[in-house]
Amino acid sequence: MKQAQIRLHIELDEENLPDKIFWEASDAPTSGAKEAKAINLSLWDGEQRETMRIDLWAKDMLADEMKYFVVDTMAGMADTIHTATGDEHMANEIHQLCEKLFLYIRKQHGGA
Repeated sequence: MKQAQIRLHIELDEENLPDKIFWEASDAPTSGAKEAKAINLSLWDGEQRETMRIDLWAKDMLADEMKYFVVDTMAGMADTIHTATGDEHMANEIHQLCEKLFLYIRKQHGGA
């Protein structure tokens, strides 16, 4: 059986806040660690029937970057629910919310 690994490396500052976040995957097209500004990792515990989450972001990540990251992640989850379950209604509802939120973010920054 083939195996793959994803590694996360978090550099913390003196107050234990994430300063830099790096990731690498064993089957990525390019080798070596790549920097990221944020991660959110969700794991489903089938026994407990609950989600475990890790959310980290580098302290220099801008607020508008975080907003786009969250909404883009939600849009990706809409694609995931559609692919995994075929539930078009749920996927469409999430996508519609994401479109509204993208417009809201753009409006906040003087965009149309």
